Amino acid sequence: MLVEAYSKTVFNLAYQFAGSYQEAEDLTQDIFLKLYGALPKYDAGRDFTAWLLTLARNHLIDAYRKTKREKTSRDEFDETGLPAGAAADPEAGLDAAAGRKIVWESLSLLSPDVRMAVIFRDIQDRSYEEIAEIMSVPIGTLKSRINRGRVQLARILREKKGGGHGL
Repeated sequence: MLVEAYSKTVFNLAYQFAGSYQEAEDLTQDIFLKLYGALPKYDAGRDFTAWLLTLARNHLIDAYRKTKREKTSRDEFDETGLPAGAAADPEAGLDAAAGRKIVWESLSLLSPDVRMAVIFRDIQDRSYEEIAEIMSVPIGTLKSRINRGRVQLARILREKKGGGHGL
């Protein structure tokens, strides 16, 4: 029942964090396995969705840290990780896919905590209070991470647009 109820939410978070459909599927499976083992530790007085997203967030960051060396050596973006965006105009579809690729590549350059904060706020449109609970940080810290992430993302995107590669 939990997988059925929360799989889309967990998958979306994993996909937004990883930027790859296949990797998000694997991470989602891992998160639900971890959830199964952690259920006895769940405090019924706590919001279940926030608890699950905290567990997912921690797993995603742990997985990122374990594979960091592998990811940094990877030069190509996983094209299969792009969301399907069929456009009537094939050129527009290619432009949209290229734009998503640049955004995902840029997001992947942010530190995991900053990336997660930006994803929760700017992609998933969650409230500051909810994100602060999920990430177990004060709202001031969260706002600082989101602001830092937005500034870094804007700088990275400007550099990519301008052709500068000095990251």
